[in-house]
Amino acid sequence: MPVFKAPFNGYSVKFSPFYESRLAVATAQNFGILGNGRIHVLELAPGAPGVTESVAYDTADAVYDVCWSESHDSVLIAAIGDGSVKIYDTALPPPSNPIRSFQEHAREVQSLDYNPTRRDSFLTSSWDDTVKLWAMDRPASVRTFKEHVYCVYQAVWNPKHGDVFASASGDCTVRIWDVREPGSTMIIPGHEYEILSCDWNKYDDCILATSSVDKTVKIWDVRSYRVPLAVLNGHGYAVRKVKFSPHRRSLIASCSYDMTVCLWDYMVEDALVGRYDHHTEFAVGIDMSVLVEGLMASTGWDELVYVWQQGMDPRAS
Repeated sequence: MPVFKAPFNGYSVKFSPFYESRLAVATAQNFGILGNGRIHVLELAPGAPGVTESVAYDTADAVYDVCWSESHDSVLIAAIGDGSVKIYDTALPPPSNPIRSFQEHAREVQSLDYNPTRRDSFLTSSWDDTVKLWAMDRPASVRTFKEHVYCVYQAVWNPKHGDVFASASGDCTVRIWDVREPGSTMIIPGHEYEILSCDWNKYDDCILATSSVDKTVKIWDVRSYRVPLAVLNGHGYAVRKVKFSPHRRSLIASCSYDMTVCLWDYMVEDALVGRYDHHTEFAVGIDMSVLVEGLMASTGWDELVYVWQQGMDPRAS
């Protein structure tokens, strides 16, 4: 399976929504504590196990997340440790990039999510306790959402409702927002420890997954959220990211500080259906391809990016 060795520690990996062989990786020097960052755009070789770098962009600070535009196949957005948000166009020569840079967040930008239904806007979440809404044609953010009282580790759009998103915070809550409303519409006290990640089910717009420092993944129905639908136990340390499959309703991937990537089917009794232990440091970034069913990618602090098919060994050549 394809493996890419980055010079810095991996933080995030995202498949292109337009090209099945393309993905972007966010990396940070010195585990993101101090130093530079780099964004890698990778291409999978057709019919071969190799992966090649098509372009890389250096940044003066750590890169914690990347996301692809849903409307322009060459546009990429990066979340930077200095509080900035940078936009790159891979169709332009590297010296022309970034094409835009926004400096509004007061602390590190932790996550990005491009609106999959409207396709003209994106969210950022930050250690400054806020979420910001941006439009590609605006020179500044459209709105700032400030209710969380600690770092907002992730904000994700609902896959069906273009005005609705969820945010996961170190204040141990998930909040549901509608951009047409003045404040959050729902507060879910999901875990007793920091919530590091959240994601919406791609087939049921009321189902949400959260992951936490408490080592669990929980599944929630926002119509009745007093008790989770499921609690998934199996990781040995904090669960850094959780991601619903774009192809199978009840399939979830997660990655953890225990250095593993897990696959879960929350609808069955023995929910843990796969465990991959290919990383040798914290596994912190995971994605599933929208275009190729079963194709997964992960990255971690071991400076490696793996791309593999579910059921296969990520390390197999």
